[in-house]
Amino acid sequence: MAFSSFKTDVWVDWCPGCGDFGILSALQMAMAEYKKPASDYAIFSGIGCSGKIIHYVNSTGIHNLHGRSIPMAIGAKLANPRLEVIVAGGDGDMLGIGVGHFVSAGRRNVDLSVLLFDNGVYGLTKGQAAPTLPRGIKTKSLSEPNIDTNLNPIALALTAGYTFVARAYAYDIKFLKDLIVRAMKHRGSALLDILQACPTYNDINTKEFYGPRLYKLEEPEWDGVVRKPEEWNEKYSKAIQKALEWGDKIPVGLFYQNELVPSYEDRISQRLTAYAERPPALQAISTSDGTIMTDLSELLKSKRVI
Repeated sequence: MAFSSFKTDVWVDWCPGCGDFGILSALQMAMAEYKKPASDYAIFSGIGCSGKIIHYVNSTGIHNLHGRSIPMAIGAKLANPRLEVIVAGGDGDMLGIGVGHFVSAGRRNVDLSVLLFDNGVYGLTKGQAAPTLPRGIKTKSLSEPNIDTNLNPIALALTAGYTFVARAYAYDIKFLKDLIVRAMKHRGSALLDILQACPTYNDINTKEFYGPRLYKLEEPEWDGVVRKPEEWNEKYSKAIQKALEWGDKIPVGLFYQNELVPSYEDRISQRLTAYAERPPALQAISTSDGTIMTDLSELLKSKRVI
């Protein structure tokens, strides 16, 4: 089955210059390169400008309540482990109201890819400070400097248990595409923190700000992949230290990857053999002619209130 990740009959309603355009292009290119049928993808998004991305990709897309895209994605992945599950959402959506779910996905190491659109503001609701905007920063949309201390998505993902942690830049589309492909191929929870500009509401984290500061983590100088147990602590510690680097130099690339940790689906399969063979979404509930194969009469009888 041929795969096309483009939708040509829709109007993309982001502001000119928004980093979302770069993320959309990179995601479409990554999905095309990965060569899975469109029916094998499920993309979950939340509320905000980033949430609209599912409308522009030729695959199953689920637009969720604010902060609830990750638990919905986990449910789909556990029901059908064969799906390539992607979560796309903003820093406000996933690190604000959805931060508890963000942490839980890493702790369980569910096999999904989280694309975090990181621009420091709530763009759709007119530029309030999002959880990644540093304290003391005043963007043009704020009447006073931000009063809250910012979250570090890389450090948070590492401490939560994500086994693939990377950062990219929305305007470096090829590099971003390559990291999305690597995240999808990884078996376990993958976080890709995508730095982007919001030209409408954030006049601090602009292309001019990021341009001279970003540098790539590349081998042989940097290698964040854990290949044997004795490397685990050392590479994790180095990744945490690198995550704190922010200022005149900002690293992008793969901070940490560890496939020695079993995924949540693997853990369930080890406990329930039947799950590995027939996960819920792949169990037949009717014959080809529509005859129902499931008898719920005894279950209903046991729940009857007399």
